[in-house]
Amino acid sequence: MSLWHTILSQVPNPPATEPPGLGSITNTVLGWLKYGALVGGVAGLLICAIQIIIGRRNRNQYAAEGLTGSMWVIAGLALASAAATLVGVFTI
Repeated sequence: MSLWHTILSQVPNPPATEPPGLGSITNTVLGWLKYGALVGGVAGLLICAIQIIIGRRNRNQYAAEGLTGSMWVIAGLALASAAATLVGVFTI
């Protein structure tokens, strides 16, 4: 074993704990953010649907932007729904 491996293996790695009294505030803020992501996702999909409807005739580029935008909205919603799991994977 190298010296760096020996030194780094002795560094403590305590689990993540919330500070006292901060749990309810944190849960409230995270709940607001989840609600904001939900409202933003619904609004984004509705706006993309309107773009597709308007771009149906003689404005095909506008409809294509609506389709592209809907893919981004769905990707954002997928990321928001998996946020806690993704953060849990990267924390040891």
